[in-house]
Amino acid sequence: MNNIYDLIIIGTGPAGYTSSIYASRYKLKHLLIGKLSGGLATEAIKICNFPSEINISGLELMEKFKKTVKFQGENEIIDEVIDLSKDKNIFKVTTRNKNEYFSKTILLAIGTERSKLNLKDEEKFIGKGITYCTTCDGPLYKSKTVAVIGGCDAANTSSLYLSKIASKVYQIYRKDNLRGDQECINQIKSIKNIEVIYNQTIKELKGKDRLESIVLDDGKEIKIDGLFIEIGSVPNAIFTNKLGIKTDSNGFIIVDQAQKTNIDNIWAAGDITTNSNGFRQIITACAEGAVAAESIFKTLMKKNY
Repeated sequence: MNNIYDLIIIGTGPAGYTSSIYASRYKLKHLLIGKLSGGLATEAIKICNFPSEINISGLELMEKFKKTVKFQGENEIIDEVIDLSKDKNIFKVTTRNKNEYFSKTILLAIGTERSKLNLKDEEKFIGKGITYCTTCDGPLYKSKTVAVIGGCDAANTSSLYLSKIASKVYQIYRKDNLRGDQECINQIKSIKNIEVIYNQTIKELKGKDRLESIVLDDGKEIKIDGLFIEIGSVPNAIFTNKLGIKTDSNGFIIVDQAQKTNIDNIWAAGDITTNSNGFRQIITACAEGAVAAESIFKTLMKKNY
């Protein structure tokens, strides 16, 4: 353990990137580790509410974040953290590529994972008609028939995006009205190749080698080429149980105003936490990452590490 960092940030989304930028400004020796540059934010088709941007994709915005991280002198490590343990006052981070890193403090910016339908054959059809990333896979369905499941902002923007690519878009929602940005909803209602089906969910997936059709609660079968699942996300709980980190009933990490968890020298920031009034946006993740970095700096200074 000759090389011990002040901080290891686990997660390379908006919270992780921002905390790294602030950690660099505080001259903290740190690492930024994550399995996907930009995190789930890269899947956003269009972002119109980030203060510096009028209209930008999530991928483009995260590339700007990454550029700033590099400008500050830090490079991210693209690798999956599979284990986090503590020996006395030092944390050991182990990655999928069998690398080990040691640190005085940890910031968990691990975000959330896509919610699934939990239907028979869902796993079988992933990449064969089922996708959780519209920006990634939308272009594969040019002039084809697709369905989007969900009725909030992510699903709504997916339907709008796919309407420009696919010949037909079914949007299936379990409630009687779409929710989210009203402008998007108005656009959906005005576009001829989008058909919204209310008060229904998918009860069956059908197909041989790939997805061919879906069956709704009312028994109606719809032939489609692709299904885009946009029903939200769930917290990534990979480390919480093992380390005894307190979470709420939904699995989100409970933190205080300084982003501290109940475990000494572990902070959390971004979509994984209970902060920001549950308003899980890129800008709130950035704010939490910045607050966490400042809190970590003050803690290290106070302990004279």
